[in-house]
Amino acid sequence: MMPGGLSETKPATPEVQHIVNEVKPQFESRENKTYDIFKAILYRAQVVAGINYFIKVQVCDDEYVHLRVFQSLPHENQGPSLVSFQTGKTRDDPLTYF
Repeated sequence: MMPGGLSETKPATPEVQHIVNEVKPQFESRENKTYDIFKAILYRAQVVAGINYFIKVQVCDDEYVHLRVFQSLPHENQGPSLVSFQTGKTRDDPLTYF
């Protein structure tokens, strides 16, 4: 993957689901709502001074959100941070930079 460019869209991995689990409280706090379902479906990554993840997350049967999560470099010893998100997405909406 070229630094600065977005990767192709890939199926979510257990590592991506772990990142989603870690930022779920940040998302729920911003939305002032709790979610029973919070399942990573697809993701794209962008290498910067760390990694930006763009992740499609299923939050109910037919509703999805797109999360932008920043994961700093390992030596910085910080967890993932929810940078931005888009709600009201469908399973078919493409993951794009936002």
